[in-house]
Amino acid sequence: MVKLERNTNETSIVLELDLFGEGDYDINTGIGFFDHMLELWCKHGFIDLKLKAEGDLEVDKHHTVEDIGILLGQAMNKQLGQRGGITRFGDFTLPMDEVLVQAVVDLGGRSYYRSNLESDRTEINGFPIELVDEFFRALTSNGCLNLHLVVIRNGNAHHLIEGAFKAFARSIDQALRPDDRLEGRPLSTKGSLGESGRH
Repeated sequence: MVKLERNTNETSIVLELDLFGEGDYDINTGIGFFDHMLELWCKHGFIDLKLKAEGDLEVDKHHTVEDIGILLGQAMNKQLGQRGGITRFGDFTLPMDEVLVQAVVDLGGRSYYRSNLESDRTEINGFPIELVDEFFRALTSNGCLNLHLVVIRNGNAHHLIEGAFKAFARSIDQALRPDDRLEGRPLSTKGSLGESGRH
């Protein structure tokens, strides 16, 4: 369990995270659709998360969404530490009705994010779709992880975003699974995993 908080002139965020949880959550960001996506991430990734955020939503949702990504990434990185004893890689392709989304993750300590998430719509229930990429970019950068989101078949915007969060959750669950053959060591020829360099 990791507890962190972030306070700026734009946002105030407090969270408790356990990547090795049971899928329990208590989330209030002030942004209903975003809350729902984070809840799906927790449930399908068996991640426990308590999150309370207050932001300058009267300005826009960007600051709140990005800052949550920053703090959540920092919490993930802190709990993962040297990444010892875990599978490290995850790859999950998820169908959401007509949409098909693949999430591929490497928890090896090197930050990278790439996606081809695109939609004809610009927002869902007042939530700008472009903020999905901003969230994942902030999370991967601060979480020291590599994430590729690949839209194989596109369609309904809600299905697309929900599919992306669920696929990410399932790929994280795969990558976190223990591998007894490692005997607590990281899966790396270097013997340790940090924030820089290839492993």
